[in-house]
Amino acid sequence: MAASQDKRIVLTGVSRGLGLVMAEGFISAGHTLHGCARSQDSVAELNKRFGSPHKFTAVDVADDESVARWARATLSALGGVDLLINNAALINRNAPLWEVSAQEFSDVVDVNVKGVANVIRHFVPAMLEEGTGVIVNFSSGWGRSASPEVAPYCATKWAVEGMTRALAQELPKGMAAVALNPGIVDTDMLRSCFGSSAGLYPDAEKWGRQAVDFILKISAKDNGEPLSVPR
Repeated sequence: MAASQDKRIVLTGVSRGLGLVMAEGFISAGHTLHGCARSQDSVAELNKRFGSPHKFTAVDVADDESVARWARATLSALGGVDLLINNAALINRNAPLWEVSAQEFSDVVDVNVKGVANVIRHFVPAMLEEGTGVIVNFSSGWGRSASPEVAPYCATKWAVEGMTRALAQELPKGMAAVALNPGIVDTDMLRSCFGSSAGLYPDAEKWGRQAVDFILKISAKDNGEPLSVPR
């Protein structure tokens, strides 16, 4: 494993919201980050802003082949991964479940569940070879409770919770997989649900000051635990 002061971190959904704040925080703390997002323009901006040894790539995590190519290039550059964070996610437009189209439901599942599995499939074997590393799968308060009009999103986050607990039981001693509830944060995603009321909650920058340090401290002793970023 890399020295504690220089972790090799892989992060999905890096271009905005919590992902961008985490990227900024990890890099500022001296860690090496490889991240992905779907937007070519966003990753170009991030590469220009941060430069080597950090690297940002346009990847749709729902596309297994795209993830496989990204993983090969990333592992070749980093030599391994100490911290793998599945943050990329979609949320459905507010609507009763019966009004959510089949396509929209599939889109949410493809990113939030299959995307997490794709990333794990292509990165975790390298972590197993080293016998160390932490996998953090972003969940939600709606992965442990439910609300109306976001049933597809709730379903995917409950799935992340179960998938992560099962994964934790498959890992060898010395590794960890945890589902992490980030808490309620004022992001574009929250505003899609809460509207202007999202402004009542901490913004992503304030959240990041607490969350980055908390995530960096997750270790093998936390394996399988449903964690939440402290308020």
